[in-house]
Amino acid sequence: MLKIKDKAPDFCLPNQNGDTVCLKDFLGKWLVLYFYPKDNTSGCTLEAMEFTDSLEEFKKLNAAVVGISKDSVKSHLNFYNKHSLKVELLSDESASVIKAYGAWGKKKMYGKEYEGTIRSTFIIDPEGNIAYVFDSVKPGGHAGDVLKKMRELTGGG
Repeated sequence: MLKIKDKAPDFCLPNQNGDTVCLKDFLGKWLVLYFYPKDNTSGCTLEAMEFTDSLEEFKKLNAAVVGISKDSVKSHLNFYNKHSLKVELLSDESASVIKAYGAWGKKKMYGKEYEGTIRSTFIIDPEGNIAYVFDSVKPGGHAGDVLKKMRELTGGG
């Protein structure tokens, strides 16, 4: 798992519209990068909706919010439109970026163990360094927790 002050692993991935989005596009501003397991599942929908609802507050802190999962561009576009999301969603079908951030590992559901995306969030500072890590998060209320931490880090209200 990445630690505070580590350089954020570089990436370039397609968003829900098929446009390439890279880490370098966010240099000079804060980035909330959250990893989630699956489009259109209850927890992931709740998390994406909460980030969408808080997006204006993040923008006031010079921060962008981006979600990443293994889902396809087509799946992301459906999810984005279905729930009127405003956060950008990036497709990492190979899970290479998910793994680079340490957001991939063993999970358990209904007694079965499998590998998958571990819900986690990274706050990346304007220079491209990890400023804070939320690991194994619960979706409900998470956007509020991240916003609170962003305010601490930026000195914003």
